[in-house]
Amino acid sequence: MTDIARLRDFVADTARLVATTTNEPELLAVLAPRLKQLVTHDDWLPEAYAVADGHRYRQYLLYADPLDRFSIVSFVWGPGQGTPVHDHRVWGLVGVLRGEERAVSYARQPDGRLQAGPQERLQAGQTAAVSPQIGDIHAISNGLADRSSISIHVYGGNIGRIRRAVYDPDTGAASDFISGYSNDSVPNLWPDRNA
Repeated sequence: MTDIARLRDFVADTARLVATTTNEPELLAVLAPRLKQLVTHDDWLPEAYAVADGHRYRQYLLYADPLDRFSIVSFVWGPGQGTPVHDHRVWGLVGVLRGEERAVSYARQPDGRLQAGPQERLQAGQTAAVSPQIGDIHAISNGLADRSSISIHVYGGNIGRIRRAVYDPDTGAASDFISGYSNDSVPNLWPDRNA
């Protein structure tokens, strides 16, 4: 059985922080090193939330705050898998737990089209931030062609319930979506050690 104490501690730290501030720059500045510390250790994620799918990436809910102030999600990317260009509409942090992730950010141009920025690579133990204030539109993909990669995402809301958009990168046209999750149950953060 996997010891998820690291995840439990991260959930508690995040809950304490969002209870004391809604200042986005402060939240990102304080949570980023904590997420980095979490993804530096690859010994806590239960296997059920690390399983790839042969057809598309998986988005496993690990924890959702009961007041929808934040959520923590495991993204599992099979070889060649990635997202369409999309937004979040809330602040977010991404930390790579295993493998490598590639991200391309997009900026809206005056004519409505989206312009791609340079491709960025995040490797295990590295983190990045997104938000409507600092840049919210991007596409993510597995940076490895021969195996899965896993990233842990923290969002300033229950990301599986938020109405967001995917974009046509050539025209900038947006289509609404709600992502949902790949799992029906979440890990028990407080297992009975005596059972």
